[in-house]
Amino acid sequence: MSSTTDVRGGVRVDGLPDHVVVRQLYLGCLSQASYLVGDSRTGRAIVVDPRRDVAEILAAAAAEGLTIEMVVETHFHADFLSGHLEVADATGAAIGIGRAGATEFPSVALADGDVIDLGGVAVEVMETPGHTPESISLVVRPEPGADPVAVLTGDTLFIGDVGRPDLLVAADVPAEDLATALHASLGRLMELPDATLVLPAHGAGSACGRALSTETVSTIGEQRRVNYAVQPMTTERFVGLVTEGQPTAPAYFSHDAALNRRDHPLFDVDPPVPLDLRAVDDAVAAGAAVVDVRPVNDFSRGHLAGSLSVSIDGRFAEQVGSVVPVGTPVVLVGDAAGVAEAKVRLGRIGFDDVVGALVDVEAALADHPERSRRLSRLTAEELGRRRESLGGELQLVDVRNPGEVEAGPLAGAANVPLARLRGSLDEIDRDRPVVLVCAGGARSAIASSLLRAEGFRDVSDLLGGAAALGASPACSATPDPTRDPSASA
Repeated sequence: MSSTTDVRGGVRVDGLPDHVVVRQLYLGCLSQASYLVGDSRTGRAIVVDPRRDVAEILAAAAAEGLTIEMVVETHFHADFLSGHLEVADATGAAIGIGRAGATEFPSVALADGDVIDLGGVAVEVMETPGHTPESISLVVRPEPGADPVAVLTGDTLFIGDVGRPDLLVAADVPAEDLATALHASLGRLMELPDATLVLPAHGAGSACGRALSTETVSTIGEQRRVNYAVQPMTTERFVGLVTEGQPTAPAYFSHDAALNRRDHPLFDVDPPVPLDLRAVDDAVAAGAAVVDVRPVNDFSRGHLAGSLSVSIDGRFAEQVGSVVPVGTPVVLVGDAAGVAEAKVRLGRIGFDDVVGALVDVEAALADHPERSRRLSRLTAEELGRRRESLGGELQLVDVRNPGEVEAGPLAGAANVPLARLRGSLDEIDRDRPVVLVCAGGARSAIASSLLRAEGFRDVSDLLGGAAALGASPACSATPDPTRDPSASA
């Protein structure tokens, strides 16, 4: 179901009492939702899970005539760097986090049953550990003691799925323990009335779950009917379901989860500094990665040798965070609008070290044609001919996630998910031809550019991806967008 009305500064969630203001600000390129929750009668509000560029949510509050008194994090997010420090700096609001989470900055520990009083609208804290130990949900009541009208579930309950419990394994928190806690937390959420609106922190495409819906609003009753993870089952069965087949998390996830606990510099809104080719070379010599944000077709026709292709039209930040090591300085390549947007998106995941941008790569390559390279992109027919002629010499590398591969396997392909590719280069023979495959062709182009940048000589990728070879179930199960529907966000 969908229950929102478009307004400037996100969407106003419908189906609530007139004085209960809930705006959902959804960011398609990260599949992430921020919320403004307030009482129009008193003008008091909170912000929940804001992204780091906070101008839009501040504008939404101003448009509603609301004063932000607290910014609440439902948990320490791993997939993006949250904007709690930016909101607090702009408004003087306090920062609230579940009591199981410790922060380096001043924060309010929110415990089960605590109520954030907005002068009428009451927001009750429900501790719902499982995705992380400190996870909370926020139950919205139009008046103290009234039946709930909405619940902000963070990464505990999604529409069609639940939060993954395995992201803290590297921090020695067993996935099985968190999954057990998650099962109990979901049981508590399912005790809410059927009509309670469910407002999650993520939607389809997020690596925080496996099967998230494209819908961004649901109800407890609807989830009780259709969500596989809240059906009656033993804890043991639930643990098995939610710990298996999760997508490979980008390497930056653990970095962002830690950084969201810390005091860190505020978001830098300035556009990247223009660079010439000499300055780019100096930055690369100092350890920078060059990321070309142009459409892959433009990159394919001609790009600066050694650069990575990550189009701004796709899941740019997540994909850069999958192939560029945390802490690496970045040089951007593309037009002025593209590199400015790219810098914002990188800032959303805490990649703040943007050295600058080369905004006229075509002119630079015209002056230095020896620096230009092209991608090799094969049709399905061309791949068939190469496999026939080369036989076992050809390496077919599938960079989809395990669940996608299971839904539509490719015979003879080695599965190395894109998020794991940089750390798995030793598994690929540099002296044999390589063809990269994904669901639709976007991730394979990124992978191809990475291997070329790392010195692989005979590298191609498959146009149309697994869909071109008839493995369509994988494409329908986990889309691989070449165009982000909210690229302007």
